[in-house]
Amino acid sequence: MQQRKVVKDGNLDSFVKEIYKCVRSPKSEVRSSSFGLVCSVFRLLPFFFIFSFVLLSSAAAQEPLRDKVFFSNSIMDGDYFYSKVSYKSPSWVANRNGKLPVNDQHFTPGNSLELHYQSEINGNWQADVLYHPIRGMDHFKPAVNLRFWMYVDSETAPNELPNIAIGEKEGTMSVYLPVQNYIENLQQKQWTVVLIPLTDFKNGPEGPETIERISFQQQSQDGKEHRIYIDQIELVPNLTDETVEETPEINSATGFERHIDLTWQPVQDQNIRYIQVYRSSDGENFKPVGIQHPFINRYADYTGEVNREYFYRITFLDQHYRESSSSEIVNAKTKELSDEELLDMVQRAHFNYYWEGAETNSGLSLENIPGRGNMIASGASGFGIMALIVGTERNFISRKQAIERFLNITSFLEKAEKFHGAFSHFIDGPSGKVVPFFGPKDNGGDLVETAFLVQGLLAAQQYFNRQNDEEKIIREKIQNIWEGIEWSWYQKEPDSQYLFWHWSPDQEWVINHKLIGWNETMIVYLLGIASPTHPIPASLYYSGWASQDEEAQQYRRNWGQTKDGQNYENGNTYYGIPLNVGVSTGGPLFFIHYSYLGPDPHQINDTYTNYFENNRNIALINYRYCLENPENHQGYGADCWGLTASDGPWRYSASEPKPEMDDGKMTPTGALASFPYTPEKSMAALKNYYRNYGHFLWGEYGFRDAFNLDENWCSEIFMGLNQAPIVVMIENHRTGLIWDLFMKNQDVQNALKKIKNK
Repeated sequence: MQQRKVVKDGNLDSFVKEIYKCVRSPKSEVRSSSFGLVCSVFRLLPFFFIFSFVLLSSAAAQEPLRDKVFFSNSIMDGDYFYSKVSYKSPSWVANRNGKLPVNDQHFTPGNSLELHYQSEINGNWQADVLYHPIRGMDHFKPAVNLRFWMYVDSETAPNELPNIAIGEKEGTMSVYLPVQNYIENLQQKQWTVVLIPLTDFKNGPEGPETIERISFQQQSQDGKEHRIYIDQIELVPNLTDETVEETPEINSATGFERHIDLTWQPVQDQNIRYIQVYRSSDGENFKPVGIQHPFINRYADYTGEVNREYFYRITFLDQHYRESSSSEIVNAKTKELSDEELLDMVQRAHFNYYWEGAETNSGLSLENIPGRGNMIASGASGFGIMALIVGTERNFISRKQAIERFLNITSFLEKAEKFHGAFSHFIDGPSGKVVPFFGPKDNGGDLVETAFLVQGLLAAQQYFNRQNDEEKIIREKIQNIWEGIEWSWYQKEPDSQYLFWHWSPDQEWVINHKLIGWNETMIVYLLGIASPTHPIPASLYYSGWASQDEEAQQYRRNWGQTKDGQNYENGNTYYGIPLNVGVSTGGPLFFIHYSYLGPDPHQINDTYTNYFENNRNIALINYRYCLENPENHQGYGADCWGLTASDGPWRYSASEPKPEMDDGKMTPTGALASFPYTPEKSMAALKNYYRNYGHFLWGEYGFRDAFNLDENWCSEIFMGLNQAPIVVMIENHRTGLIWDLFMKNQDVQNALKKIKNK
């Protein structure tokens, strides 16, 4: 493929342009292009990362192995997004929008897929369940079997069951096998496990890692109507008969407005496949309401009802789905919450991502959950550090607990691998070494991720201000890290007018990407100018970040697909809102979040604008675009707005307030991290997301990353870069805590004066 040749030759310019075009194209164009497969595995975070091809690095030895799951539960009711149904009349198979229906009456537990079909002579039907890759869920157990559960809810003989095959997503398919061959005694109206050796699927994909489709197809021509349910489709190894030794015990049950939070001690037994949660309204009659991964020790049960008492118990399921004994029963009651209590609830839930969900050795942030368990994301960790400060100040944890965590964090960071003082984008938690997650060129210092990380550390340095040994150590370690970063090295040459985002120890400046605004990377120039030991000239702010030379103009035109803002200044009005600085209509909302979690935009002024006013106008443009909703996407409106970067139905992408960059995906952090700019509008979105969409959008760590009502899709992940801005910016709205802490740093104040006076 041409794109591989370009990267191999080290000539990234045309490759970067192609990826920019890819990630900034409408979904229909991306999916239909030959480049679409490449685009689907790209991460647009931030825009200058888009040239990093996602060639997943070799597994760290300690990374936990997972089962490759095709279907467990659908977050959304109605139909399952990752499925595909077709039929040739007179045969028929039930579908909604060409996808399999989701059933919430028969499940194991949660919900299942409904296979309702009629097989006729001269007809045919087919229903495929597609594998959906989750970021970082790429270390699988050595699978030898396909396993799924089946419930027959009709008078169906064994030879009237479907055939089944495995295949690549759009390529090779194995031979179809009769499901009946793998069922010894078919029983109606009860769940039966089906286990098929992968070696039986002849002429199929070469290995389990290439299996991306499970296909059910018509076998008989009986002319009858059949209804069966399929659940828990997964690839598994040969399983031992070991049983679970641990005893389930619920630690707490806490009622909020429309959900109950359950917690339990982290499980250690490797034989536990899931934690199964039961609920009762009377304390006697319990029904299973969900399952939880063993690496998450909490469950959010969104009931949707206020002022109701519920009772809970949990059990453990082993690898064969055999159930353990039950925990003791606990109870909790939902209750009405005031606006302030809702804000507390949201901050606490998202804070838990960084407190409970952290990488265990370092105490720092994972890229996403579920995802890799050992891979630290440097930038998300910086955001998470600020979220931990908020949680401490709001008494979610004690100051003593926070000190212990920060001693661990700073000790780890002091010893972690660095590149002229800069951290890599991803770090292996157990070893502290770089993880080249985006491929072999992503093996060095990442200046932007470093800036995001240091932003949090400098706020923490001010927060831990007491004159005791522990807090002194935290401050000293942060100062050592801060002084050790060679910002000037990333200027590349003494006379360079730009900073460069990446340096590799064996390939040096191979990626060769200059940092040019307007985007989310202002923090890099601010900290580079502020550095007490390795500063860059203040002039680089205007020659690099706000450059108006031809290269910078072309850069902005390329990704903005417009001349608006090509000179850094914009000067146009969009939806009645003036925009001083910004490309196109201002871009995705993370531009006004990531560089301003610590730096207070009220106090940032340059030749062109005040950045609180400019950021507020970008938020208002985004809001009014969603209010107007030119593409008629479902849900958009005064309480559903905030286009930004997040997980999506087809790929990770950045949405913007312009039709060609808007595919109907909405990201909660967009509006909620904009609280300082648009408090009333952000609160309306918060209430809508929780009260109306909470049954699919609210989870263990707050709001899931994104949703798309047009596609009946919701992300399965919570994302490190998107959870923390909600905590931090709500706090900046409420008290200004993080802004006040960060702005106390005298180095930062000196840098802002230099920029303002140029």
